[in-house]
Amino acid sequence: MSERTELIVMTTKALVDFVASLQYDKLSPETVRITKQCILDWLGVCIRGSQEKPIQIIRKLLLDGGGKAQSTVLAGQTEQTTALNAAFCNGSASHSLDFDDLHNPSIIHLATVVVPPVFAIAEAEHKSGKDMLAAVVAGYEVGGRVGESVIPESYFFWHTTGTAGTLGAAASAAKVLGLDAAATLQCLGSAGTQAAGLWEFLKEGAMSKTLHAGKSSYAGVLSAYLARAGFTGATKILEGEKGFCRAMVTEPHLEKLTDGLNDGIYKIDNNSFKPYACCKHSHAALYAMQVLRTEHGLKPDDVEAIEILVNEITDFLINNPQPENPYGCKFSIQYCVAGMLKYGDMGVDRFLTEVIGDAEVRSLMAKTKVMRDAAIEAVHAADAAKLASKLIVRCKDGRVLELQVDFPKGDPPNPMSWDESVAKFMSLAAPVYGEEKTAKLCGLIDNLEASADFAADLAECLA
Repeated sequence: MSERTELIVMTTKALVDFVASLQYDKLSPETVRITKQCILDWLGVCIRGSQEKPIQIIRKLLLDGGGKAQSTVLAGQTEQTTALNAAFCNGSASHSLDFDDLHNPSIIHLATVVVPPVFAIAEAEHKSGKDMLAAVVAGYEVGGRVGESVIPESYFFWHTTGTAGTLGAAASAAKVLGLDAAATLQCLGSAGTQAAGLWEFLKEGAMSKTLHAGKSSYAGVLSAYLARAGFTGATKILEGEKGFCRAMVTEPHLEKLTDGLNDGIYKIDNNSFKPYACCKHSHAALYAMQVLRTEHGLKPDDVEAIEILVNEITDFLINNPQPENPYGCKFSIQYCVAGMLKYGDMGVDRFLTEVIGDAEVRSLMAKTKVMRDAAIEAVHAADAAKLASKLIVRCKDGRVLELQVDFPKGDPPNPMSWDESVAKFMSLAAPVYGEEKTAKLCGLIDNLEASADFAADLAECLA
């Protein structure tokens, strides 16, 4: 058997064996800490995101249908529903602000699809914090690897969080549910056939992006429970002739699925967090503007013109000079950079309906030109973790200020600290749950490995 044939035969099974064998005790203290940080970041964004209109629509529809009270919908009230619907609601909510984490090489918001199944099942099944931590690591690993196997080619049409993320959701769900390798294989097969998520919604700033994360989370939980009941799926769902990877791209990077799989370095170890509530592809330019603004005392009136040099993905995804609604603004690098120059930050409140039409910001946007650049494209081609951009600000007094950013704030080489993540969490969750409950939730995540029954501890936090 040739080396390539062996790779093709063993791919899905190798990932399944990894998931089934992974245990909390195998994780380093550093991996445990970053995993908690991923969960905390997700939880804050989920709680605040639950207040957005698209999520209110989803939540009402699902909760009106009734169902056994198994798991908590994190929306400020004491609402419980089935584990399936809780994963759907919480997954959607955590992707509604575009403030959630990103694994740069796979371009997946892994927390939004990996953590909701873990929360839902852990509560419904009274699992421990250690079970949850191992499951989150497993989900990030599978989701990240599947994403890397089809990136960048698939990204023009397919939203990777909705497609590859479904496999990550299934892996985390299978792990926290305690499935063995055979059942986990069936779980991934069922999840892969449900994977979907198209980018067409971006043209109109429609609500579909939240649906992608919710449906992926739902599919992960559904697939895990189906597998436990004996339901079967394709056993070569990733590498098969009519499987996921070949459906996404003609020549998938199958080697990315297994390279270094058991070397003790996990995808979650190199995850990125967002200090700005908008598309991650804008963050390099945002950070550059933030730095130039601070170092040079730059003000909107100082600027004659702005140029942003970007890679191909950034260009087709967020080169939007005239966004018409808040969600469109999150995917407009022009709006984000102009807003950063005016405000000095780009949090949730900078994307409110009553804010996005600001005349000064719109004037700066009209002075901004976005261009694909071969040198910036080469940076990303050489290292998929670098979502770089270069900012050039031409001032009215003749100054030309330039800054290229390869790793904006929140990327592993320029990380957010635990304390910074706590501050972000408190700012997002406290307006919904109040300071006392929010602090208790933070403490629960900070000491998650000590939780013997997550359901009981979560209920105590929210009581």
